[in-house]
Amino acid sequence: MDDLRRVTLEEFADRTWSAAPAPGGGAVAAFGGALGAALAGMTANLTVGKKKYEAAWAEMEETAAKAADIRERLLDSVNEDAAGFSGYMAALKLPKDTEEQRRIRTERLQEELWAAAQVPLRAAETAMEIFDLSETVVRRGNPGLITDGLIAAMEARTAVWALILNVRINLDGLLDRDLAERTGKKCDTLMREAEKREKEILSLSHFFKS
Repeated sequence: MDDLRRVTLEEFADRTWSAAPAPGGGAVAAFGGALGAALAGMTANLTVGKKKYEAAWAEMEETAAKAADIRERLLDSVNEDAAGFSGYMAALKLPKDTEEQRRIRTERLQEELWAAAQVPLRAAETAMEIFDLSETVVRRGNPGLITDGLIAAMEARTAVWALILNVRINLDGLLDRDLAERTGKKCDTLMREAEKREKEILSLSHFFKS
């Protein structure tokens, strides 16, 4: 798998559409989160330098820097997700003619499943960091860009939920059910918190008040 960070948007969409198994949902979710972080950063960047919002410049500069870091980590997750799926597919092709070969294949599949679950889990935890940035730019950023700040929160929630789906499908195949259950509870917590944070941030705008 080549570097998906270096392909055009059209190429990324074409590869996702194709019959190739990667990039798939995990990579798409991570990319969506990266765009959410970028939107929060853009809103902060377009607040800095505006005399009217000078009191917020320092906070916005810090917010933009944090957004850039989150964006980079989520873009890295795009490649990691695709590579993780490739590792699992390679394990499926291992020989299984003898008992020893089957044992080795099963162990390798379990390792790959757990590794594949960790990538979207880490990415979901990273996407959670977007909410604080989104709230900052919605509350104190350039009000003319408030919708971009709100969309950052929406993208973050979608990314977290979508990434958790990719964790869960890998957990389903784990033979260590205790490990799967513990990780599943962590996923539940992330999903609830993401939904809560999105609602809190959207409620700051009159666009979402009835």
